[in-house]
Amino acid sequence: MDRLAFGNRLKEQALAEGFSAVGSCAPSAIPEAAGRLAAFVAAGRHGQMGWMAERMGWRGDPAALWPEARTVIMLAEVYTPEADPLAVLGRRDRAAVSVYAQGKDYHDLAKKRLKRVGRWLIDEARKGSVSAEIKVFVDTAPVMEKPLGQAAGIGWQGKHTNLVSRDLGSWFFLGAIFTTLDLPKDAGEADHCGSCRACLDICPTGAFPAPYQLDARRCISYLTIEHRGPVAEELRALMGNRVYGCDDCLAVCPWNKFAVEARELGYAARVGAPALADLAVLDDAAFRARFSGSPIKRIGRDRMVRNVLYAIGNSGDPALLPVAAGLVADPDPAVADAARWAVGRLAEKCANSPCDAKGAGHEADSAASCGCSKPEQTRPGRQE
Repeated sequence: MDRLAFGNRLKEQALAEGFSAVGSCAPSAIPEAAGRLAAFVAAGRHGQMGWMAERMGWRGDPAALWPEARTVIMLAEVYTPEADPLAVLGRRDRAAVSVYAQGKDYHDLAKKRLKRVGRWLIDEARKGSVSAEIKVFVDTAPVMEKPLGQAAGIGWQGKHTNLVSRDLGSWFFLGAIFTTLDLPKDAGEADHCGSCRACLDICPTGAFPAPYQLDARRCISYLTIEHRGPVAEELRALMGNRVYGCDDCLAVCPWNKFAVEARELGYAARVGAPALADLAVLDDAAFRARFSGSPIKRIGRDRMVRNVLYAIGNSGDPALLPVAAGLVADPDPAVADAARWAVGRLAEKCANSPCDAKGAGHEADSAASCGCSKPEQTRPGRQE
């Protein structure tokens, strides 16, 4: 079998299937990854993501994950947004949801595409009287996709630690196909961040201790998706109206001027910017129904409502005070705590700046309707 010709045909097939970029590297191509991962975990920067500390031997060394593998094929699938994802941050009564979670679950869409490419690889190798095995991974196994993506030439890990491409910008998912075939390897990508630090400066919570370093414990994506229980009060006010993920560091990257349009219709936004008041009242069944087929479903109702209540507390909108007050006795302790915090924040704002549900100044009778004239009745721990 002509290895070079086969590798080129594989890339053509991957692009025909809908991927936007493809490259290959050896499983041993990221020798520095194990040390970086160990340092990250030792510093506690992984927070509650215990799975990062587990099986570190596999995660830090793809060759240990599957010793028979000879090539790692990395593939990128674009999900570029149609509108500015930062615009919703100014709509404080609305929920900001990360672009990647706006459409259908990428795990399902990308994995099906990867499997089709993998089946093609096996069938074509068989035609050449060569036996090939594969394993397909999409963000659910101990695989460090970003370092492998850089080693395969897809892009480089920017100062925000995410992968950036000169051809695709920031908005793409990564998938991996491990194979026993020894295919030609691509040159790794170099760093092209230069002196730019836009991604570092925009982070609301200061989650980057230094360029190319992330402290997940301060990252809003981590806090809204991975973190269980109450979020530290010092960080709640910095979360704004972000209820699932955060796109700030991706959105400001200047390399996005080269971003290409998403080819997969399933990534088109369907969640939008829902009203905080609508999300806050979801019970478990309504949450599951509303976010069926979305990656959002993985965090469950309680974590979502907790996040929504932080957003309500940050909204400054007295019309949302009764919504928060209705959840101070929620069975979930983190939700109840978030509700009390939101009530206290809104009551304090109303006390300092009298307003009615429409945001205008008002007399005593309308003030009573939102509670801002009597914050002592809606302080944390009290239920109306």
